[in-house]
Order: sequence, then structure tokens, then C-alpha cells
Amino acid sequence: METELSQLKQDFEKSIQSLKNELASIRAGRASTGLVENLKINYYGNPTPMNQVAQISAPDAKTIMIAPWNKGDLEKIEKAINESDLSLNPNNNGEAVILNLPPLTQERRQELSKLVNQKIEAARVSLRNKREKQLDFFNQAKKNNQISQDQLFNFKNDLQKLLDEYMNRIEEIKQIKEREISGN
Repeated sequence: METELSQLKQDFEKSIQSLKNELASIRAGRASTGLVENLKINYYGNPTPMNQVAQISAPDAKTIMIAPWNKGDLEKIEKAINESDLSLNPNNNGEAVILNLPPLTQERRQELSKLVNQKIEAARVSLRNKREKQLDFFNQAKKNNQISQDQLFNFKNDLQKLLDEYMNRIEEIKQIKEREISGN
């Protein structure tokens, strides 16, 4: 049963990492390479993350520069950005694609905050679902007389403590992202 909790902890870690990756793609006040790193471009017929075909940098707080290793990919990069939900206009100078990020309006900040809340809630639901699945496993083990009632009680307590720990981490991540969006 301890291995089950260990596996669940690894699953929770993966969920947290996935949430961080998703939130990195949401634009806050300053330019961040995470905004475009995982955008997929059509690279020889395969959808490939942009950070695998180009060097991505943020030379200043309002600019992202994407320099592909193969100059023939400039148009593909432009197309991926235009088809994304970033609402940015790429500029191609023949060497790199440059994204100039306009300042966030109050309305856009509210939209981004709602999007962050949606992703946070999805992560919470994911963790709860994983906990429920694990609870079902423990209850079935009790039903099959593989564990005692006391062991079931202890596993449930351990499971709840683990969930609470990761819910707190999600809340910390949310607060950090909301501060970034609000500009504070």
C-alpha cells in the first residue's frame, strides 16, 4: 500500500508540473519564453514544439525573439503564432520572428485571471479524481481482507494529508501567477 501512495505522489507531481507548464504559456506582465516554447509547428510533417526548432529569448520585458536554426522555418513559426490564441502579431525580419508584447489592459488582465482560475480548478479536479481512484483501491483491498480497518483508516488519513499538501502547492502557484498578471 505504501507503494500505491508513492505512485500517487509521483502522479501528483506530474500534475503540478503540467499545471506549471500550462500557466507558463499564459502571458503575464513581462515577456516570457514560456509563452511560445510549447507552440507546435509543422516540422517536416510532425507537430514539434517551437523550442526544439529555434532559439527563443526575451531580450527585454516587452519582446520575445524566436531565431530558428533553419531560416526556412520562419514562415512556419509565423503561421503557428498566428493560429495560436496568443493574439500577437509576429514580425519576420528574415533572421528571426519578433513578438512585441503590448501592455496588458485591465480587461485582458481579467480574462487572463479567469483562464488561470480555470486551469487551477482543472488541476484541483485532477488531483481529487486521482485521490478518489486511490480510495477505491484501498476500499477494495479492505473488502478483500487484504488490509485491516485500522490500516484503511491510516491510508485514508495519509491520502488526505498528501492531497492537502498538493492543494496548498496549487494555491501558492495560483497566487504567484495572479500577482504576475496584476503587475504587482
